[in-house]
Amino acid sequence: MLYHLLYPLHTYFSGFNVFRYITFRTAYAIVTALIITLVIGPWLIRTLQRWQIGQHINEDGPKTHKKKSGTPTMGGILIIIGILVPTLLWADLTNVYVWLAVFSILSFGGIGFLDDYLKSVKKKSEGLWPRYKFALQILAALTIAVILYHLPAYSTKLSVPFFKKITPDLGWFYIPFAIFVIVGASNAVNLTDGLDGLAIGPVIVAAFSYTIVTYVTGHKVFAEYLQLTHIGGASELAVFCGAMIGAGLGFLWFNAYPASVFMGDIGSLPLGGAIGTVAIISKHELLLLLVGGLFVIETLSVIFQVASFKLTKKRVFRMAPIHHHFELKGWDEPKIIVRFWIIAIILALLSLSTLKLR
Repeated sequence: MLYHLLYPLHTYFSGFNVFRYITFRTAYAIVTALIITLVIGPWLIRTLQRWQIGQHINEDGPKTHKKKSGTPTMGGILIIIGILVPTLLWADLTNVYVWLAVFSILSFGGIGFLDDYLKSVKKKSEGLWPRYKFALQILAALTIAVILYHLPAYSTKLSVPFFKKITPDLGWFYIPFAIFVIVGASNAVNLTDGLDGLAIGPVIVAAFSYTIVTYVTGHKVFAEYLQLTHIGGASELAVFCGAMIGAGLGFLWFNAYPASVFMGDIGSLPLGGAIGTVAIISKHELLLLLVGGLFVIETLSVIFQVASFKLTKKRVFRMAPIHHHFELKGWDEPKIIVRFWIIAIILALLSLSTLKLR
């Protein structure tokens, strides 16, 4: 909005020419998102407390979590506002990729809202039935995938980290592949959201990584130099990713141990869905395995736990996802959180190195 209002004025005053630069608008998207979340946060937390929208702790969870019962949840509302407002203010709203990213936030956020509403307001412990939840996620991802597939300039070729000359073309199969990436990322972030600040930290790291990836992918000169698939207009997603960084930092202020608010499914599902969508648009789908490596580890720990118990009646971990395993081993919650953040940062740095490595 500001881009469309102020940039045209550069013909009268050259200072407004700064609005053409994506780096400038990304930086201010970060700042705007941070300010919005910090300002609205206290009011939202008080409102959630007044409406008695608190976290329900399952009986089979770690005993140390009992003290968290009643902590306000659905704080993801704050994150969504913190992402959408700066994106609409600073991004080029004629860019289709920006609107697909916005759609991912709204659609997956709506699914998360419905689930949290049933759990916290209607007091239905099971929330939205898994089959319905999964079906809605697939529908949202299908919409994004089909739109991308039919864009004339969009390619269905994959980019393989470390092997830039290997670019398999999936053709129409790219649609189910994109659905798998987006829905998988959404649920992976959701599984990771089990400790104070555990999920939002790696989300910020992933958003930072894809801020760089989208910028260089959409920049013709950088893309050619790095031998990346050039996606015209993808650089505008750097503004969206910047908003994710700012909103994440602002939310972390309230979600840091001991948390004053939890994001709930209304936060974790859209964050994962948005990261998956950005990965698809920027043609760095497989890189998400590294960028979001921590989310992959958490998800695999659940898969291995379930498979092992069904096949052998034995558990691989004391509890899954794996962060609960370390809790039951006696690790303090802050230690688990910080060490998992370190892992996320290391994996993100490794993923960024693939942009140069051939």
